Amino acid sequence: MVGNFLGKIAYDWNPHLFQYFKINCPLIAVTATNGKTMTNNAIGHVFKTAGKKVISNLEGNNMDTGILSTLLKNCSLTGKIKADFVVFEVDEGYVPVIFEDLKLDTLIVLDFFRDQLDRNGEVESLILRIQNFLKTYTGNLLLNNDDPNVARLGKANPENKYIHYFSVEKYKYATEDMKEAGEGKFCPFCHTRIQYEYYQYSHIGKFKCPNCDYGNNEIYQLATHIDLENKTFIIDKETYQIQFNSIYNIYNFVAVVSCAKLYQIDTEIIKKALSTFVLNNGRLENLIIKGIPTIINLAKNPTGANVSLRILKEDESEKELLFVLNDNLADGRDVSWIWDINFDDLGPVTRIITSGTRAYDMAIRIKTAGFPIDKIEAYLDLQQAVENLYQTHTKKYVIANYTALQPTRIEILKQKKDEKK
Repeated sequence: MVGNFLGKIAYDWNPHLFQYFKINCPLIAVTATNGKTMTNNAIGHVFKTAGKKVISNLEGNNMDTGILSTLLKNCSLTGKIKADFVVFEVDEGYVPVIFEDLKLDTLIVLDFFRDQLDRNGEVESLILRIQNFLKTYTGNLLLNNDDPNVARLGKANPENKYIHYFSVEKYKYATEDMKEAGEGKFCPFCHTRIQYEYYQYSHIGKFKCPNCDYGNNEIYQLATHIDLENKTFIIDKETYQIQFNSIYNIYNFVAVVSCAKLYQIDTEIIKKALSTFVLNNGRLENLIIKGIPTIINLAKNPTGANVSLRILKEDESEKELLFVLNDNLADGRDVSWIWDINFDDLGPVTRIITSGTRAYDMAIRIKTAGFPIDKIEAYLDLQQAVENLYQTHTKKYVIANYTALQPTRIEILKQKKDEKK
């Protein structure tokens, strides 16, 4: 709310204030259900590594008032923006609103999943709003070709010659069957059931329509040789080293490389930037607390939670899990999405602690998945949950939804401070 305050005042005064800004550099937007903060901030990091001046909403204020606040803080009295690049993450529901009055040079679309149904509605209605906006859009459009919900947008405007698709080659843990909840099972053009060669996670994978060949697009940037253990991937014979070990983030970084290539950023600069990029705000953040490895991640919908659990499952070491679930207004009051989380076969997880305003709902969900009830602990009090988590010296995984993430991170960091006393 703090990051939106200035913009809220200005937006209430004039909702068309965007049209008065003078932006004489490329304006790039990243939208998606999951991954837009990571991708947005990494793009900015690449450009800054290249010596460019970048204005961006790094703290994730991605609705109209948040973006308006960022522009107001960085403009002259006449509304002029002095930068080499303006890069915004944009809430998927606000793309048509914000860019009605702002000229957009490049739009990057990563994925679409069900998310906060009580605010966004069904994912199809959200896709159709963006598709309608794209009917008259003629700028660069970077699309994830492995998401059928996203790839369809490339056909929104047949006159747009600047459509680019990125893709990721099959990785070690890809499956022949969908293991988690997913969308986009039917071709949006001929309504035939889509066929998959493999699934990377959820409905992301190599697909095509057997009737109209939908999904068979020319790929602009293809990531191959995915090595999550060493955190590397290859594009055009160049090896990129990153700080993250999930297939989910490989897609984010291939989008980053694709964007940087559009603007002729040197490959060595991109490689250097990605090798040093971290996002220490609870998004796949690695910490050492009391000598115990701890991984924190945000999960605000089933796919985010399933991605986090997939990382946990791919780690064969013994571990414990803390899952914090709130149902505040910003989270969405409806938490029925937790029943689409795949808690099956968690591997060597010796204990699960739940907390947040819906701690007991989460505990019941985990119990019904078959996890031993004597290894589940529920605490409404977050401080108590974190303190009990660190009563053992087993590796920790922490998953928290939107309003729970930062309070959980703060409580965990308090344990680190106590260690120093």
